[in-house]
Amino acid sequence: MISHAYLFCGPRGSGKTTIARLLAKAINCEDKTSFEPCNKCSFCLEIMEGRSMDIIEIDAASNRGIEDIKELRQAVRFAPSRLKYKVYILDEAHQLSKDAANALLKTLEEPPSHAVFILATTEIHKMIPTIISRCQRFDFRKLTVPEIIRRLEIIVKNEKASVDKSALELIALNADGSIRDAESLLNQVLTFAGVSGKTAEITSADIKNLLGLVEIQIISQFVDFLTDKKAGEAVRFLGEIIEKGTDINEFAKALINYLRHALVLKMTEIGEYEKSLATGLTREEFQTLAKQAEKFKMEDLREL
Repeated sequence: MISHAYLFCGPRGSGKTTIARLLAKAINCEDKTSFEPCNKCSFCLEIMEGRSMDIIEIDAASNRGIEDIKELRQAVRFAPSRLKYKVYILDEAHQLSKDAANALLKTLEEPPSHAVFILATTEIHKMIPTIISRCQRFDFRKLTVPEIIRRLEIIVKNEKASVDKSALELIALNADGSIRDAESLLNQVLTFAGVSGKTAEITSADIKNLLGLVEIQIISQFVDFLTDKKAGEAVRFLGEIIEKGTDINEFAKALINYLRHALVLKMTEIGEYEKSLATGLTREEFQTLAKQAEKFKMEDLREL
């Protein structure tokens, strides 16, 4: 049974809008032998090519007023032009004003049989409870590093590119669980390789240079100064790497991530942690981190 309203909530780049489009395609597909769209019928092709007038995507961040929702309420009364269902995909639904949200609620309470609403939001706590209660809710999560790597490997294969596994791991780690960010980073890398005429395999060193990532050896060296409580040397070292052109924001981000791994190491067995978490470090780098973690007190790591 198809619901009249769905609510997709989760972090950015987790696939909410993409799944909404797939759902719109699936419920309108002419081939009813499977729950998945066939991608061959005229309706599927229309939606895939962006030609369908019955799939309406609305950005609530820029169409958040009461007048915008009133227009939607007027339009939703009309039957679909070709498809079985007219699907409204409302992105960033939490951005709607209070009056607009209440106006949308009226439509959700008495929806026409031919309309399906899909609301996507990154901040579910900002949605009014009455709207949440009238939707089927699905929670999206951040993707794990291995899941992102598998997706990137498929893209690399389809593009007939040559990218080292360690380079893909580095992209996945910097995507922060967002498949959209990971694909965007990979696209930058492949574009750069094409423009620069690079035909050899793309390595992790290329990724670091292109994205301005900080070498783990620099972070490790700075943490050595912290563990030995050499404040003066740490400040001088920081000044030197800034003079050499290191992005201080990237340095801070990498340092926080490194210290987070150290904190987790203090609370878990090394073998268990090494197996369960892709740290993006080589075995030697991991062993160095383990030794540095032993020198820290738990309270010091929490304060850092």
